[in-house]
Amino acid sequence: MDPGFSVDEIAPIAILMDELRSEDVQLRLNAIHRVSTIALALGPDRARDELIPFLQDSIDDEDEVLLALAEELGRNFEEYIGGPEYAHLLLGPLENLSAVEETLVRDKAAESITKVAAVMSQPQIEQYYIPLLQRLSKGEWFTSRTSACALYAAVYDRVSPPIQDELRRGYAQLGSDDTPMVRRAASRWLGSLIKKFAKQHVLSDGLSIYRKLQSDDQDSVRLLTVEDLIAIVQALSPPEIKEQLLKQIRQTVSDKSWRVRYMVGQHFNELAEAVGQELVREELVGHYVQLLKDNEAEVRSAAATQIPGFSKLLEKEIILARIVPCVRDLCQDNSQHVRAALANQISGLAPLLGRDATIEHLLPLFLHLLKDEFPEVRLNIISKLEQVNTVIGIDLLSESLLPAIIELAEDKSWRVRQAIIEYIPLLATQLGKSFFDEQLGNLCMSWLGDNVFSIREAATVNLKKLTEVFGVEWAKVQIVPKVVGMGQHPNYLLRMTTVQAISTIAPSLTLDIVSGDILDTLLQLAQDPIPNIRFNVAKSLEVLALTFGTTAEGRQLIVQRVVPVLEAQKSDPDADVRYFASKALQKAHAVEAGA
Repeated sequence: MDPGFSVDEIAPIAILMDELRSEDVQLRLNAIHRVSTIALALGPDRARDELIPFLQDSIDDEDEVLLALAEELGRNFEEYIGGPEYAHLLLGPLENLSAVEETLVRDKAAESITKVAAVMSQPQIEQYYIPLLQRLSKGEWFTSRTSACALYAAVYDRVSPPIQDELRRGYAQLGSDDTPMVRRAASRWLGSLIKKFAKQHVLSDGLSIYRKLQSDDQDSVRLLTVEDLIAIVQALSPPEIKEQLLKQIRQTVSDKSWRVRYMVGQHFNELAEAVGQELVREELVGHYVQLLKDNEAEVRSAAATQIPGFSKLLEKEIILARIVPCVRDLCQDNSQHVRAALANQISGLAPLLGRDATIEHLLPLFLHLLKDEFPEVRLNIISKLEQVNTVIGIDLLSESLLPAIIELAEDKSWRVRQAIIEYIPLLATQLGKSFFDEQLGNLCMSWLGDNVFSIREAATVNLKKLTEVFGVEWAKVQIVPKVVGMGQHPNYLLRMTTVQAISTIAPSLTLDIVSGDILDTLLQLAQDPIPNIRFNVAKSLEVLALTFGTTAEGRQLIVQRVVPVLEAQKSDPDADVRYFASKALQKAHAVEAGA
């Protein structure tokens, strides 16, 4: 027994060790989550001598227990066994876990092995980590070989050149493995390994491994080589790219599998930024147009997300001649998902084209998309109009913009209504006060009566933001009378919304407006027949006490008008009302005492 611990402290450790052996999965899982506590209580020596060997034998268990163990061992566990000099002892149980059947466990074990490697010295890595890597790389089961692929990059730049040579050869063998799952893992991790290579090794070894994987007969392997391609391109100069990779770039962009082309579409900007201006003009513009016209909607959607980023690399004339015609076609695309992806990105072209070209070429497309039958398309256009407004001004947009906003505001999907509400303050900033009051003011108030609570809640937050945009005097005239008027409504939900709106908006208003225009209505609602409204009034009065209790006038108002109502509510027949009234009173009295 460790002399640092008493019998009382050792007893729970014994219980935890028993739990690790328990037949109950949940008990074992709980014990694993507390394995650091066990290690701490045992002390470094016993943790190394007893706990680690025990854990190394504990791989015949449920996947969730093994996953938890793999995760715990990667959480600075070396601190519990004597520090980094003993970190290599953790590799034993993790090596076992990285060969199990369940992918999640293997991935977590590999991740933890790389975390352990980060605290190991070079001699430790060469003595313990490299042999582990070689064992996994030559393992009989494909599971260990797939895990091995994730472990090369973590230590490649921390070992001597002869060992680096061995690692490159070992990885090349994994890239030629008979099992597709291993080749897939090799594709997945090749990019991160290549980033550690010196340039001559990228050219001598990295390229040959990549080319083999890029021509694999499995599309699940080839699609993962897209990111490898980008890593190699980033390591080479434009002339080297032109000489070594042009064939592979062409093959990848026109791959027979749409999944590979989809990956290219998703990562096209990274590729374009890495290859250099000359190759973008000579090669990639044509390839990009090809992706925008692809037969598969998923590929066109992925390519559409890259439009503004890729166009930044082109001259204005090329954008107008090559990209804009494709954008025009995509506006009419049969797939609503393609149109939605385009609508999310098309406004990014406006700053690149300038005012005149935007008005001539893009504005008709914006207006077309604003009338799209699919709400997400219209919503995506509206949510990104700020860029367009900056370039051409709101006047040209507002005429067509308004009908689309009103239509979205009344959409049958409450999520669409909520999204448009969240955009209103930004739109208000663009439109200006008079246009907003005339066209959108009533719409904003109508949301307060929506039959979905989330919409009513979003509408109250919207009013607060509008107050911050247009100022308190505007709110006094345009918002306060309408909110207060709802307090007399026969529908209790609208009366409730009044209380919630007051709670939300009041901190943005002045004391004069609250005391003169709002407080009477709130205090009347304290007598409402519905208990939910009464206790929300108490919560609202607490907000007023905290907001305005910092000035002498505010404290006076709280003491004279708010406290008596809360005192009365303390005797309310409803328990919730009494609770929230007492809570609010405590805050009100604290404010009063603070004077």
